[in-house]
Amino acid sequence: MSCIAILVAAGTSRRMGFDKLAAPLDGIPVLARTLRALMECAEISRIILVTPPERMALLDETTFTKPVIRIDGGAERHLSVAAGLAAVTQGEELVAIHDAARPFVSQADILAVIGAAQDNGAASLASRVSETLKRTDDSDFTAAAVPRENLWFIETPQVFRTDLIRAAYKHVLENQLPVTDETSALEAIGVKTKLIASTSPNPKITTPADLVLAEFLG
Repeated sequence: MSCIAILVAAGTSRRMGFDKLAAPLDGIPVLARTLRALMECAEISRIILVTPPERMALLDETTFTKPVIRIDGGAERHLSVAAGLAAVTQGEELVAIHDAARPFVSQADILAVIGAAQDNGAASLASRVSETLKRTDDSDFTAAAVPRENLWFIETPQVFRTDLIRAAYKHVLENQLPVTDETSALEAIGVKTKLIASTSPNPKITTPADLVLAEFLG
């Protein structure tokens, strides 16, 4: 199946206090690092970059090895994804959606999720919860343990059959559902997503502390 990627890079980095996608990792901006990971995947034919025009200055377009188109995003993440989906063309049967703030995703993991989506229609990279979980009361005192069996941290990329993700987003937009990721959009129309365990670190850069970890990972 033909696979296209939507790279979501329209956020304002409110929690960071500065443009985290411009932050250097081993001398390369986060956005360029993430884009390169998608460029290197042989299964991805082209990339829709959802980002404001000023962020294009972070990229050296002479290094692009496959087609990239830029489009404007929305005020919320799901609106940016919807804008990206509008640019998917007929014949592009799979859509891989990835957060620009996850620059360390491995080629093996991207290919594994694409393969699972080919088999199941919907797949997402994820990692199993391994830490002890606690529920608290309203004053932040421990109240009970939460069993961690079958609990996962959801990551990206998330890959879907184009018809499924379009149907899910049609439902999300018509009903104004505040989804924060695409697996939630699929669940809203009764479609389950196959989770694929990540085999290497794939942190999302959200806070300054995350950037320190990212610099260590290099």
